[in-house]
Amino acid sequence: MKNSATVFLSLSLLLLLQTFNGVKAGFLCVGDRFLSNSSYRENRDTLFSSLSSKVFTNRGFYNASLGRAHALALCRRGFERQACINCIEKAIREIKRSCPDQVESFNWDGDDADQVSCLVRTTDRPTFRILDLDPLTNDPNPVDLDSSTKNITLFRQEWETTVNRTLEAATAENPASVLKYFGAVNAEFMEFPNVYMMMQCTPDITSGECKECLGECVKYFRDFSWGKNGGSVCRPSCVFRWDLFRFYGAFANTTRIPGPPRPFLRQTQANSASGMKGRIIAIVVIPTVINFIVLIGLIRAYGHMRKPKNETSECVEEDCISDGQFMLRFDLGMILTATSDFSPENKLGQGGFGTVYKGMLPSGQEIAVKRLKSGSGQGDMEFKNEVLLLTRLQHRNLVKLLGFCNEGDEGILVYEHVPNSSLDHFIFDEKRRLLLTWNVRYRIIEGIARGLVYLHEDSQLRIIHRDLKASNVLLDADMNPKVSDFGMARLFNMDQTRGVTRRRVGTYGYMAPEYIRNGRISVKTDVYSFGVVLLEIITGKSNQDYVEVEAMGLPTHAWKCWVAGEAASIIDPVLSRSQTNEIMRFIHIGLLCVQGNVAKRPTMGLVIQWLGSDTISIPLPTTAGFTLDATNQAKGEASLNKLSVTELSGR
Repeated sequence: MKNSATVFLSLSLLLLLQTFNGVKAGFLCVGDRFLSNSSYRENRDTLFSSLSSKVFTNRGFYNASLGRAHALALCRRGFERQACINCIEKAIREIKRSCPDQVESFNWDGDDADQVSCLVRTTDRPTFRILDLDPLTNDPNPVDLDSSTKNITLFRQEWETTVNRTLEAATAENPASVLKYFGAVNAEFMEFPNVYMMMQCTPDITSGECKECLGECVKYFRDFSWGKNGGSVCRPSCVFRWDLFRFYGAFANTTRIPGPPRPFLRQTQANSASGMKGRIIAIVVIPTVINFIVLIGLIRAYGHMRKPKNETSECVEEDCISDGQFMLRFDLGMILTATSDFSPENKLGQGGFGTVYKGMLPSGQEIAVKRLKSGSGQGDMEFKNEVLLLTRLQHRNLVKLLGFCNEGDEGILVYEHVPNSSLDHFIFDEKRRLLLTWNVRYRIIEGIARGLVYLHEDSQLRIIHRDLKASNVLLDADMNPKVSDFGMARLFNMDQTRGVTRRRVGTYGYMAPEYIRNGRISVKTDVYSFGVVLLEIITGKSNQDYVEVEAMGLPTHAWKCWVAGEAASIIDPVLSRSQTNEIMRFIHIGLLCVQGNVAKRPTMGLVIQWLGSDTISIPLPTTAGFTLDATNQAKGEASLNKLSVTELSGR
């Protein structure tokens, strides 16, 4: 067992060192040289000057020519705007520095820290729609595979299977994306919990040419770099990379797939079987022990947290969560300094459970500080719930919790600062709404959907948000959405799909009708809320505006217009008429999400597919559900549409 532990710890150290491997890039200068004052240089630099912005406006891929100069650039699918621009500009700087007077160059640049990869290529001949396999770059990891695995035969079988899976994903054309050739796979191997592999081709070539290019990359790695525990091969038309750690941000929305079926390996000697058994025990038992220690530490940490006078150590109702991980505990003095003693000038907003302030840490990092109301039992539950959940959740479309503070009567949550406030400050404001072009709204809708897919399907937990609304969607500097406020979220077992709760929490107008009436909760509860938010983004109007007019809200109004053949009438007038067909498809999807029939509502995974493709057949929606009936309207409950509630009692 001692030897087994040594093997495991050595492997862990190797993986840790690999995470600091930094940058992977394929860079090459070839071809004839040109004079410093030549027209080719002038034309190339002119193309370079607008290349990064053109790539973004053309959704990730751009090709241009000027005189004899030709330039081509693309970013990894799923790129962040600023990261893509930075990558392109960095690649251009490297070409200018290293290829100051050479006609042809290509730079498959990748930066793990910036979570992005990109290609910039220049030539003096047309390359658009032409497959180019040469020249190539090969960048294997310096560490040998033999130092981290004892069964190289099994590893190769698993690796080849993963290659085939990634190749199939990369060459299956995605017509909804300009970057139609891309595949990223996270696989589990016998001796490695995670192996990451990515392939991408320029989208101007055919699927068959893409497969040929990637196949040649894989073959080159097999022939010249096999035995290394990772590496990349880059050609002008494609890139292939695999490693034992995440890279380029390419795996944010991937789910680890189980390893290929293990072949039966006959052991001829008793000590061989014993050795294999020892390694398996090390891989299984040691992480379990580590997790147990972490859990004990978490329980002890929360033992010092403030409790209401009558609170016992047992969970209250079905919403209690008792699992989590360590995170940073902030000193109250540091919080007071960062926020200037919770100065009113630093106030960002106020919600049902507390006030949010902007702050700055001594390091210069901007933060958002949520100060919960003192003495609120609901605030205590929200505080614990949010800390325990967000320590386990990491996704680009979820707000990041940095830490917490609980001293005396204070309950404080510290988040990353998201500079553009929340979606409701833009979409419901007559002037700010003008900034939300259709491309921006498209990105916001898709980002919210991806965040929910992660919560429902891809994270290590199954979580239902229960309070998705425009004010709980924050917008970063590039107007990318981040779902926030997990104080009301509900944790499910991974094999559990629905349940019933006595405590209704959420916001009127966004809560699914079956949840309000019967307490029935499922992932379809969030799907309904998403549908309402989607319709608000398209109309530029709050659900409350339609409650006051229609008495049943935006879903019912949109449904009536759809049935009457007038769905286009609800589109925000500031949006371009040239994109009406795509917007109408989004209205169609929104109506499918707010259907009264729970079983007919799609999952968020299916919604993502529909949002990204205009060729997939989408079913017709049925009657929209609504959350306010005539009786409630008469009693004035429509005015509660913007208020978070925690319980509904019978009347």
